[in-house]
Amino acid sequence: MQHQAAHAYAQTAKITVSPRNLEADLLVKSANRLQAVKDGWPESQSDLRGALTYNRRLWTIFATSATAEDNPLPNAIKQSIGNLGLFIFKQTMTLESEPQPEKLTSLISINREIAAGLRAQ
Repeated sequence: MQHQAAHAYAQTAKITVSPRNLEADLLVKSANRLQAVKDGWPESQSDLRGALTYNRRLWTIFATSATAEDNPLPNAIKQSIGNLGLFIFKQTMTLESEPQPEKLTSLISINREIAAGLRAQ
């Protein structure tokens, strides 16, 4: 009975989550994956590619949708999100060619800060 109630709540939560909260949740999930790799280094180095791929895919979606011509965001915000996306893609390529756990810090921080901002509005 309790399991059914929890399942019903989870289904309702999926339906009622705002797009901002969903984006924030995805950013935190990605930040947590990257943090786990950083914290477990060097044993977790094998998980680096998966965590970077997830983060890159997430940011590809964010940057593409935010900078779309029909997006109602102000141009300055569109440009800032696009620039963040470019930084993230560059940092990801650097990490793939020269893996170092301290280089994950900026990606983790950006994701957490953007998530906090999305939740605050």
